[in-house]
Amino acid sequence: MNIYVSNLNYRLSEEELSQLFASYGEVSSVKIVKDRETNRSKGFGFVEMPDENAAQQAINSLNNTDVGGRKIIVNKARPPKRREG
Repeated sequence: MNIYVSNLNYRLSEEELSQLFASYGEVSSVKIVKDRETNRSKGFGFVEMPDENAAQQAINSLNNTDVGGRKIIVNKARPPKRREG
């Protein structure tokens, strides 16, 4: 399952985010979205977990919890919208 995580502390690393979710099960990938010009975190990212049950448990447990001084928002990621043009 692909999980969307927002309101991340800008200093949080992908490794730290991976460790946070790893306590609920296997994490296959983590990507914090960064600004192309500054390479600074945009405050959101995605975590991929192969086990649906573990992923749902992580969502339920981590949503609205304090991580690095910010309450993170954790949801199942929606499919990307097609861009026109």
